[in-house]
Amino acid sequence: MFGRLLKVQGNKVEIELDDEFDFNKVERFANGKQPVVELNVNDGRTITPDQRKKVWALLNDFCRYTGYSLDEAEILFKSLTRSKYNIEPFSLSDCSVTTGCLMIEAILEFLFDNDIPFQTKTWDAIPSWFKKQSLCLKKRICVICGKPADRAHVHAVGIGRNRSKISNKGNYVMSLCRVHHLEQHSLGLKTFIEKYHIKPIKVTRDIAKEIGWKYE
Repeated sequence: MFGRLLKVQGNKVEIELDDEFDFNKVERFANGKQPVVELNVNDGRTITPDQRKKVWALLNDFCRYTGYSLDEAEILFKSLTRSKYNIEPFSLSDCSVTTGCLMIEAILEFLFDNDIPFQTKTWDAIPSWFKKQSLCLKKRICVICGKPADRAHVHAVGIGRNRSKISNKGNYVMSLCRVHHLEQHSLGLKTFIEKYHIKPIKVTRDIAKEIGWKYE
């Protein structure tokens, strides 16, 4: 359902919907609970050529591994993106920047979850944003080169201390292979993250749960 944002006052918003709103239907779906809505504001920006290039690179890697045609893969992952994020049908020629990001994220997560390999050039083209970092931590893949990795704490946890037993709340981590982990210590953190344009991520409760680390 779409509409126009008319007014914002504190934590309250006023929206004029394009279509008649059937509140009785919403109440039935809510099954007696307070209905919850999500607000996405379209800023008018359309998908960038760089985003489109990343989508096709990821789709090509999927096709190379599975035997799907590119057209089949596009249909499959558009459908997956729509279902996963509850968005309307879209075209890669003129969808929003946000939708482009969501499709990249959906493909990336699918490839990770199904152990589908990336071409080196594809891997290098994907920015090391939070989602890529957290997926790398989960799968023990180096966020820089895609090789098998260790989970590297930015601040040392101490020799002999078990990461699964100490609290990781507030810690910052990266997923690095042995070579890049050693390079991080050799160069120092500031120089290392400037060289590779990556940023350690903070361990959240969800990340700790996924990789079996203690959070509290």
